[in-house]
Amino acid sequence: MKFFLTFLFALLGVCINAQNLEKLSEKVTEEGIALYRSEMASWYGTDILRENYKNMENIGGYFSYLDDVPKCIFFSKQNKVIATISFPTNYDPKNAKVDLSERDFTPVETDYFTIRQKALTRINNDTIFNRYNNTNFNLVPIIKKNSKKVYVLTGASVNNVVIFGNDYLLTFNNKNEVESIEKLHKGIIVHNIGDGSIGADEGGVHSHVLDNWQQITPTDICTLMLYQKHTGWETYTTVSKKYASIWNNKSNKAFIMKTENFKKIANYQLEKNKKSENKKTQDSNK
Repeated sequence: MKFFLTFLFALLGVCINAQNLEKLSEKVTEEGIALYRSEMASWYGTDILRENYKNMENIGGYFSYLDDVPKCIFFSKQNKVIATISFPTNYDPKNAKVDLSERDFTPVETDYFTIRQKALTRINNDTIFNRYNNTNFNLVPIIKKNSKKVYVLTGASVNNVVIFGNDYLLTFNNKNEVESIEKLHKGIIVHNIGDGSIGADEGGVHSHVLDNWQQITPTDICTLMLYQKHTGWETYTTVSKKYASIWNNKSNKAFIMKTENFKKIANYQLEKNKKSENKKTQDSNK
């Protein structure tokens, strides 16, 4: 009976742990895709604005958010909305709706604008933020229910480079005041992707060492989705002392497992490959 109870509790623990990892996978995937959708609107929105708006020196900044459709908002130095670009779900620039009429921020847009500007002020005055040559910061405000955040990603200003790390998360309270600032990676990870041809690499990997971010981050997922066409990566893996996270670019899902289990699988596959190679060598020597 004692053995049965011990086995039952062990099995229950495994099931609970699997459920927790599945929930963690779903949560980080959802947040990463939200970041991606916002950044896609910003990427295309900037290009469309340059084609349709002549007084670029009047631009004070921009941000994107998800309404019924993704929208990219450009505001003037007088803090008035001067361009609203709305996108279809496939982000086809040909089908984007461009509105260049000047107007005030909506109440929702006021919140996005406020936390973006406060995040920018902290970036310019807080030593936690590091700057690197040939890079720039991209600010991505995300508001969901009672959650207000600004993610700060580092993007490359040169071609054929993908950057992970040097990213940050600022959380805000209901008064739009900064509650916390944290790093999502300890440093910066730079991947050169050659000539950018699709299929150049099957996958990539980097490690996580910060205790609060042992799993793949939403910023990792956002970057992977933005650059997938350029890298050709089918999967990407992040590894920490606690978790191994595998991102699948075809399904757009993260799978998180314990690192110890990941290593067991990797070692098994390595041994399997060695046996296969040895057999081929033996067969060729016959």
